Amino acid sequence: MGVFVFLPLVLPLTAWPVARLAEQHLHPRVATRLVTAVAGVMALCSTVCLGLLMVVGTAQLPGNPLPDGWSDPEVREAVPYDEVAGKAAIPALLAVAVMCVRTLWRHTRVRRRAHRALAGLPGTQVAVLPDAVPYVYALPGGVRSRDRIVVTTALLAGLRPAERRALFAHERAHLAARHHRFLLVAQLAARANPFLRPLATAVSYTTERWADEEAARALGDRRVVARAVGRAALAARATPVPTLAGFAAPGPVPRRVAALLGPAPAPARSWPPGFTAVGVAAWAAAAGTAVSAMSSANSAVTMVLILHAATPL
Repeated sequence: MGVFVFLPLVLPLTAWPVARLAEQHLHPRVATRLVTAVAGVMALCSTVCLGLLMVVGTAQLPGNPLPDGWSDPEVREAVPYDEVAGKAAIPALLAVAVMCVRTLWRHTRVRRRAHRALAGLPGTQVAVLPDAVPYVYALPGGVRSRDRIVVTTALLAGLRPAERRALFAHERAHLAARHHRFLLVAQLAARANPFLRPLATAVSYTTERWADEEAARALGDRRVVARAVGRAALAARATPVPTLAGFAAPGPVPRRVAALLGPAPAPARSWPPGFTAVGVAAWAAAAGTAVSAMSSANSAVTMVLILHAATPL
C-alpha cells in the first residue's frame, strides 16, 4: 500500500475549489448535489483509511484479542511509519465515531422534541405559534408525523402578504427537496474529516439558494423573495431548535439577496463545462474523489489479503 494509504486523509483538500466556485457559478440544485456527494464519498474514504490504520495499530498492542499473525512484520510493512500512524489512528477513529454518533443523536432528539411540541396544534402543514420571538423553520416529518412549517406570529406580523407567500414557498421547497438530508450528510462528513468543513458550509448556502430560486419560480417575482429573505433575516433571532441540521439555517443573507436581485441562474446542468473555472474545479474535485475512493478500496483489499494470509486456519 505504501504512502497511498494516507491519500484519503488529505485529498479532501482538492475539493475546496469546487466548494467555492460551485456555490458561485453552478445552479444551486446542481451545486448542492455535487458538493454533498463529494463530501460524503471523501468522508467515507478517510474513515476507511483510519480503520485500516487502526487495525495495524491495534494488532501491535500487547494483550489484544486479534490473531497473533496480524502483528507480523508483513502486516506492519504494509503501512509506512506503522507504529506512529497505527496508534494515532485509534483515538482519531474513536473521535470520529463519537462526533458522528453525537450529531445523529442530537438531530433525532431535536426533531422528535419539535414534533412533540406541535402535537396539540391543528394538523395543518403550517403551524403558527403565538410567540413574541420571530423565527421560522421547516420541520421534516417522520414515520408517524408529517412535514410541517413552523412560524411565529411575531415574524408574520413583520411581513407583507406577498412576502409571507414567498416565505412559505421557500420553506416548502426545503421540505420537498429534503434539504435536511443534504445538510446532515455534509455535517457528518465534516465530523469525519475537518478538511471537509468548507464543503459543509457550502451546502448550507446552496440549499438556501436552492429554496430561494424555487420560491422565486413559484411566485414569479424575484424581488418579492429578496425582500422576504431580508425582512425575515432582520427580524429573526435564534430559534428554539438550533442543533437540527436544516432548521433555520439562513446562510449568508446579503449574498442571497444580491443573487435574487440579479438574473436567474442558468438552467441546471448535469456537469459544468470543462473549459471554465468552475468546470476545472469540478473535474479536480471529481479526480480527487476518484483517487481517494480507489486508494481506499485498494488499501482495504490489500490489507484484507495480508491479514487473511497472516491468520492461521
